[in-house]
Amino acid sequence: MKSLKTSITSLLFAAVIIGCDTKTNEKTESTPDSAVTEAPAPTNELNSDQSALLQTILGENNAEGSVLRGIAFGDAVSKVKASETFEMFEEVADHLGYTAETPQLETIDVQYFLTPDKKVNRITVDVYLNSPEATKQLWNAAKKHFTEQYEAPKEESNKVTWTKKSIRINMEDVSKGKDYGLKFQFVPTDKNVLAAK
Repeated sequence: MKSLKTSITSLLFAAVIIGCDTKTNEKTESTPDSAVTEAPAPTNELNSDQSALLQTILGENNAEGSVLRGIAFGDAVSKVKASETFEMFEEVADHLGYTAETPQLETIDVQYFLTPDKKVNRITVDVYLNSPEATKQLWNAAKKHFTEQYEAPKEESNKVTWTKKSIRINMEDVSKGKDYGLKFQFVPTDKNVLAAK
């Protein structure tokens, strides 16, 4: 009798499992996939015009003696705040940070590093891009621009350096995996430049 109860219980348990499995499979088979894949955006929609992007990075107010975006080494923090058109995202004792985003969601971050007496002594620009093509185009546009301004650069595999007068400019491809971009550093090579202002 015990053996009969055990057999019936086992058969009922197996029937329930099979029944659940069948309903699950039917549901799975009748439900369409919710993940719809879209074709990737064409490159021209994905990336900005990199020559225009370079002009945005450089800024429109580049008077004689300025390094970038109308700012020169030795300029007071008040001048940076008054003239920078990007949105401020950071203000700490040793630097100010500004950011801008393109319609293609590329990002430009500019940081003005300051001396203890609040004067600009270094500028860095990080540009976050959407593709290796955009990175290469901006690299070529910047290389052409700075070579015209500062003469022939010193080249390494992922880095180019220009040095002229009292300024050194480094441009580096910082792309890693699916993160693409360039980093620019503007550094004075003559300490007297900072003392002169």
